[in-house]
Amino acid sequence: MTATTESTAISAEDRAALAEAISELVTRRGDSASARAAMRHTPRIDRALWDTLCAEIGVASLPIPEAYGGGGASFTETGAVLEELGRSLCPVPVLTSALATAAILLADDDATNRELLPALAAGEQIATLCWADPRGWSSPGVNADAGLLSGAAEYVIDAESADLFIVLAGGRETTTLHAVGADADGVRITPLPVVDASRPLARVEFDETPATTIPSGPDLPVRLRILAWALLAVEQVGGAAAALDLTVDYTKSRKQFGRTIGSFQALKHRMADMYAAVEAARSVARAAVAAAVAGAPDAEDLAAAAHVQCSEAFCLVAGEGIQLHGGIGITAEHDIALFFKRAHGSAQLFGQPHEVIDELSRRLLA
Repeated sequence: MTATTESTAISAEDRAALAEAISELVTRRGDSASARAAMRHTPRIDRALWDTLCAEIGVASLPIPEAYGGGGASFTETGAVLEELGRSLCPVPVLTSALATAAILLADDDATNRELLPALAAGEQIATLCWADPRGWSSPGVNADAGLLSGAAEYVIDAESADLFIVLAGGRETTTLHAVGADADGVRITPLPVVDASRPLARVEFDETPATTIPSGPDLPVRLRILAWALLAVEQVGGAAAALDLTVDYTKSRKQFGRTIGSFQALKHRMADMYAAVEAARSVARAAVAAAVAGAPDAEDLAAAAHVQCSEAFCLVAGEGIQLHGGIGITAEHDIALFFKRAHGSAQLFGQPHEVIDELSRRLLA
């Protein structure tokens, strides 16, 4: 992605071992009951699980170069972590921490890196990204003038638990990048009601808030969106795979007319279609992450395709899962309902799929 994000080569076997370690840890420390409990708290975060992920596995440090206290891996490894965490819906700020870290690394300012990245790598601070305005991610909701920020950033993920805000702000001519402490003067955080309680959102308002400007290039928003689409896509794949597993397991145990419903051929066909959707989404999501990390010429097109396909696949699989679970599937107590909410909530992030398709169509016709 930039000179500062050069990483140590990690083999596919090591990446698989990382995913397995995440799976074992989440199974041990982040079951459905603990995730639901964390969703009812304010801030809506499983702090104990987050601390363990940082201390035992170093998830926050993975893409950060060793020179700044990180693990020296890459966002490919972060993607492997997110795919596994997507299966659990644990409310931990891995995605938001990764995107805030990415914004800093893409800016590629050594002084900023040395000041901000070590605390993020150690998990001592949680950072999140302030980007959207009420219309979405097409332009920032915050303005910068003489080092002061004013305005409101909408749909800020994990703002309630953040120590540091990395803010995209609209200036007179271009978008600029800034760092602001969550406890800075003029900052107000308003938690928002959400359908998907595993993805806490908030509005963050700035009232002439002093901020540290991070030198960055004009292409940063585009490059950041590419990575955001790609990382969200692999997380969606994990959620879709978990929803499929829940559905298959249920149809193996639920009986009707003296037979398990999974033995009915019509349902086998539907689950086969769900499986095909998950595997196709996994392929394009992983390709998008690889292209984004490598800075490939087709990275933007691949990331856009992944955002659209993985959003649609997750919604399809979760919706089919609700149907195949029958009446119990629409109850709040069953986990398939959580995946259904996550699927539709995730599809709204960083530009809705139909907006992305419209953008791609205009680009092709230009």
